[in-house]
Amino acid sequence: MLRKTKLKIVFYLNCILVAILISYQVYLNLSETKYASLHLAEIADIRQGLAGKTAFQFAVVGNINNSSNIFQKQFIPQLNQSAADFVISAGNAVSDGAEENYRSLIKMLMGLDMPWLLTYGENEDSDFGDFRFFEHFGPPFYSFEAGQSLFIFLDNTGNTPLQWQLDWLEQELTSSDAVHRFVFLGLPLHPELENASAFSKDNYFNKDDIKKQFQRIFSTHQVDVVFSANLSLYAEQTLDGVRYVTTGGAGGVILDDHNSYHHYTQVNVSADGISIRPVRPEISHSSLERTLNSIWSAIYSFFYVSFARFLVVVSVLVLIGFKLREIIYEERDFYTHFTIDDTQYRDRKKRIAFFSNNFFPFISGVTISIDRLLRGLSSQGHTLHLFVPDYPDLKTTTPLCTRVKTLLAFGSKGEFRLTNPFQTDIRKTFRQFSPDLVHVHHPFWLGSVGLWLARRHKIPVVYTYHTRLEMYSHYVPLPGALFRNVISHVLVRRFCNHCDGVIVPTYSTEEYLRLIGVKSRICVQASGVEFERFNTPQTESVEALRQQYAIGPDKLLLITVSRLGREKNVKFLIEAIASLDSATQSRLELLIVGEGDDRQYLQNDIKDRGLESNIRLIGAVAPEDLPVYYQAADIFVFASKSETQGMVLLEAMSAGLPVVAIRSSGIDDVIIEGETGFKALDDIEKWNSKLKLLINNPVLRQRFSTQAVAFASQYDIDTVASNINAFYSEVLAAYHQQQA
Repeated sequence: MLRKTKLKIVFYLNCILVAILISYQVYLNLSETKYASLHLAEIADIRQGLAGKTAFQFAVVGNINNSSNIFQKQFIPQLNQSAADFVISAGNAVSDGAEENYRSLIKMLMGLDMPWLLTYGENEDSDFGDFRFFEHFGPPFYSFEAGQSLFIFLDNTGNTPLQWQLDWLEQELTSSDAVHRFVFLGLPLHPELENASAFSKDNYFNKDDIKKQFQRIFSTHQVDVVFSANLSLYAEQTLDGVRYVTTGGAGGVILDDHNSYHHYTQVNVSADGISIRPVRPEISHSSLERTLNSIWSAIYSFFYVSFARFLVVVSVLVLIGFKLREIIYEERDFYTHFTIDDTQYRDRKKRIAFFSNNFFPFISGVTISIDRLLRGLSSQGHTLHLFVPDYPDLKTTTPLCTRVKTLLAFGSKGEFRLTNPFQTDIRKTFRQFSPDLVHVHHPFWLGSVGLWLARRHKIPVVYTYHTRLEMYSHYVPLPGALFRNVISHVLVRRFCNHCDGVIVPTYSTEEYLRLIGVKSRICVQASGVEFERFNTPQTESVEALRQQYAIGPDKLLLITVSRLGREKNVKFLIEAIASLDSATQSRLELLIVGEGDDRQYLQNDIKDRGLESNIRLIGAVAPEDLPVYYQAADIFVFASKSETQGMVLLEAMSAGLPVVAIRSSGIDDVIIEGETGFKALDDIEKWNSKLKLLINNPVLRQRFSTQAVAFASQYDIDTVASNINAFYSEVLAAYHQQQA
């Protein structure tokens, strides 16, 4: 246990470190910096330094890539000792456009004893670097004159409209009477070099039509030299009288061959013309040493410049390592229920605290399921206390129930309720009740309160997975796809793994939880039904109900019981009835029992399809009256795909109804295909074909009815309560055995 605790401490410290480092990255990107429009001051210094000069020298460097080991330690000292009046980067001065890279570069350039300027290259543009470049230095394309020379900086990365730059470039060159003209751009415009690496083909400017326009303007206006970087080599060639120089050896990884080596380019300007030559700083002696030094420079730069991101990567890898170690090396017993001795708990009368986000008077499948389990357990002598929301129409209460004040209610009738988790009598009542076990019915809000109280008082927690959260994404104020595909599953997995036991109604639901990573002990037990109440014939009431809705003996009555919400897919039933042939339509009628937000929408749909005589929305029905509605019908139909069980199916089957439903998790285990009903795909034509089999075959309906009753009888609430109590005993034994 001590070793496991230490590993957990390391794990959480690592999580905290990751959070801190990510926060630091956010801070870097949001905080203001003192570095703004630096090029203005640098240009002013260059002009002042070249004032009155007709001859001067400057250095051009390319692909610095935030290289602390090469550029800062090797190049800057030699540049400071040279005769250069200023330094120009031809592009890729940063390894990428992240904020910390820009700030590190600026600090590095402050070590130069001369002015400096940057060309906007591919690396400057990456990772939203364009905004940072503009903020720290100024526009990505600009020009100035100094020493009877014109210096033009362009952006050919695609970040700035190229046609705009072409027009601006032509105006700048036309209006200037400078003796010498230099252009700097990040991506090379010259033809592909034959002696360059095969991997460098994508490092050229690849818009041929724009390239030709640039080259024409350079030639027409007698540009002397066009400098670029983006290739880790030195190369020079002349096209139409214009010299094109690629210089990319001021940092990063260098192959160290005839063309690729660490260098900067020295440019001498005088009345006699312009001379250009590469200068190779003495970094190391042998070719192998230079290559290794280049690789080390890239690694060193990664540590030095992006250390925070490096730590993030390392921390994430450590987290993955912990997870892998847990999966591979930690011993797990997949058959724990065979090794747990729950004898001392099995016959003990237990004290159980229920926590739920809804309960009566609000009626839903969850509240009915909770109420039935409550009554089943109480009848066996267990003591229970409920922590559930209050409701405005609540007339009576019970000392066995603590009502929690509602802070916010939403839904057509306020069915979704956010309660006050800090209400003082929750903790006070919990302590006084002193439960043996906590049973929560939702993975958030009051469910989380129940889990917290259980952990604080060192008692086990059981959670019933009632609801497929991903099917309720339309109720959540988040991007639907994000909640449906990620957040809902993470929330369920995390909550289940914090509980000591999880109850699911079907084996397909258990499979889903295992697939998303739930490791807790799982009990498969469907919610109970009051079998006798739904099965006991109520002939007179049934006849009165059919007369009330004018359903003659020649008509088949279909029924569905469902909340009228989008996730319940009631619209499918309307579309299915509408697509039946007129002869079949005239033989049947559908009653839709339930209320919800979609009522008016569904009513309009029924009216638009002219089905008022075939489909009726009759609203909510009191739970005590439901057996009559089931017994009055001939077939139960169901289209929901959001169920974990579909308790109404067992209610209908208890009343002797065959079922036609859409196949989905929660439905699949309740209906025995071809024996108690049919499970069709989510396809109206295929669903209707199953429905017609029952409509046209009364013998088949009767056989399904008999078998449905036999199947549903297995889920009487007394049987279910006994099974749940056995699971409670197992969870209690396992919990206290682990704590010992």
